[in-house]
Amino acid sequence: MLRLGRREFDPREPVIMAIVNRTPDSFYDQGATFRDEPALARVEQAVAEGAAIIDIGGVKAGPGEEVTAREEARRTVGFVAEVRRRFPDVIISVDTWRHDVGEAVCEAGADLLNDAWGGVDPRLAEVAARYGVGLVCTHAGGAQPRTRPHRVTYDDVMADILRVTLGLAERAVSLGVPRESVLIDPGHDFGKNTRHSLEATRRLGEMVGTGWPVLVSLSNKDFVGESLDKPVKERVIGTLATTAVSAWLGAQVYRVHEVAETRQVLQMVSAIAGWSDPAVARRGLA
Repeated sequence: MLRLGRREFDPREPVIMAIVNRTPDSFYDQGATFRDEPALARVEQAVAEGAAIIDIGGVKAGPGEEVTAREEARRTVGFVAEVRRRFPDVIISVDTWRHDVGEAVCEAGADLLNDAWGGVDPRLAEVAARYGVGLVCTHAGGAQPRTRPHRVTYDDVMADILRVTLGLAERAVSLGVPRESVLIDPGHDFGKNTRHSLEATRRLGEMVGTGWPVLVSLSNKDFVGESLDKPVKERVIGTLATTAVSAWLGAQVYRVHEVAETRQVLQMVSAIAGWSDPAVARRGLA
């Protein structure tokens, strides 16, 4: 059972995490939700389309202008508080690697800390434990925040993913983070080239087999773009194909830009697999 905020999810229940970037230079939307009102409108739309989690980020993942912890907090803390006020039941996640930002957003009402940089600040897990919130434990290949991989190699990429994420998850639980609120993430593109991310997807069942709920962040990423030779704005179909494969292999949480499309993919996979009934079943019965 996955427990986040006020919600509990059965192991076969897919969960959509909608991305809301509080940055002026995000790779996908180029700052479309940097200002408060467009960002709040994005939250409202995502919730209406079926997102259970809103993932708020104040620093883009890639290289760029320096963003201090103080500026990251300025972009996220007040917004978290406002989302909490307007949407009391939604699960609020914050994408940060910094413990001081994590503490500030937890004070404002966050339910989950999404550590995309693999525990580079070990105190972030301590914050999650102190506030009793969830934690995403990600494999980033030892990369420093906001750096791109360069000729990175692994003897066995999935073995390394399991070693790192399981170690981070067990450490989090030992610190006091609720076990049912810890997720593991293979970290597509983080500290990986395209072949690594494709292999991580192919072998996702090995992560699912550990018993920890698996989060995948696939949306419009470079490994999709390189696989298809498509620019950022033309990666939705590839992303949805990867989502379907990940769902079939048992991933549970999906961090996405396109909520409605992702929901349909997850519903279809669930129906094919027999995990849920069709929404309507009239054919051949009338």
